[in-house]
Amino acid sequence: MLEQRRIVVAVTGGVAAFKAAYLVRRLIEQGAEVRTVMTQTATQFIGPATLAALSGHAPVTSLFGDDSVSPHTELAQWAEVIVVAPATTATIARLAHGISEDAVSATVVAARCPVIIAPAMHTEMWEYPATQRNVAQLAADGVIIAGPTEGVLAGGDSGAGRMVEPEEIVAAVSRALGVRDLDGVSVVVTAGGTREPIDPVRYVGNRSSGKMGNAIALDAARRGAMVTLVTTAPAPTHPNIAVLEVETAQQMAEATWEAAATAQVAVFAAAVADFRPSDVSAGKIRRAEGLPTVTFEPTPDVLKGVVEMPDGPFVVGFAAEVGSVDAAVDKAQRKGVDLLIANDVAKAGSGFGTDTNEVTLVRSDGSTESWELMSKAAVARRLWDVVVAQRLAGAS
Repeated sequence: MLEQRRIVVAVTGGVAAFKAAYLVRRLIEQGAEVRTVMTQTATQFIGPATLAALSGHAPVTSLFGDDSVSPHTELAQWAEVIVVAPATTATIARLAHGISEDAVSATVVAARCPVIIAPAMHTEMWEYPATQRNVAQLAADGVIIAGPTEGVLAGGDSGAGRMVEPEEIVAAVSRALGVRDLDGVSVVVTAGGTREPIDPVRYVGNRSSGKMGNAIALDAARRGAMVTLVTTAPAPTHPNIAVLEVETAQQMAEATWEAAATAQVAVFAAAVADFRPSDVSAGKIRRAEGLPTVTFEPTPDVLKGVVEMPDGPFVVGFAAEVGSVDAAVDKAQRKGVDLLIANDVAKAGSGFGTDTNEVTLVRSDGSTESWELMSKAAVARRLWDVVVAQRLAGAS
């Protein structure tokens, strides 16, 4: 059942648009709250009034002329999952390339929740090489592809390209939202790269964007956890996420240790500086004063402080490596973490600032499991699956 889950149904311009009305009804029957968004072409196939009557909310049909200043971002932030049904060839192409030129594509591009697309088109269009490339790209980005199936098409012919039935899409929504297997669990996540000041202008830092930590925090929140996100980076918005903004390793340590004292799981995705300038200049260091000498001292070991807590949380560490991740196995055992995620930040698509990651899972016994390149959102989902399974096994 989908009681009180927030679902956006996005309708694009194909004959299968009539099925969107059945989909909205089925979702509401499952207890979901549904809102809709339509392309202008979709309104030629199904009336906005129909979706308004079914959902209780007028559909968004344009980026302009609405009472809302930004209807697409409001919908994207509200949604727990977005379903594009039907998804036409044109819409799939827009989404694969991040082109947000209508209400549907703009809403999906602005979203940070799971996205499901249900393709619907003629067989020739489905089999067209560019369409297949676009679908493959969306799948690699973490989008869930529901269908299509084979059957009678709008032109009277038969073949691949028929949109799957609403009941199958409802099942996909249920799977995407998942069981709230972290309901009530207290979680701490660190994200971003710390910045250690040299003077009031300059600092020593790193290239961490915070994207991996944000994805981990978001997925935990969607699974019901109450998340404290300790971060140096812009944070995602979710009712279950409390954000603690920090800058230095010392600030991150203090905030994390306080939050972890009552947490059940702690995930350390931040890139924390190992050293900091020991003497921070009160004024700006100027070129005319000559080449400065900067002396460094160790920063607090945030991870170690949590691992050593009596009755501390389940701990997941991260290790950014260059080249081999063999050192991560030693780190996992030396640090005493329950799990460790290692990645080669020099590898294409698996470094700082990317939307994808290729990681190796290291368990406390030293065993490893290599994961294929996938979106950071997909890495987060898979990581939480492992954490939930291991915590349950430990409790049994």
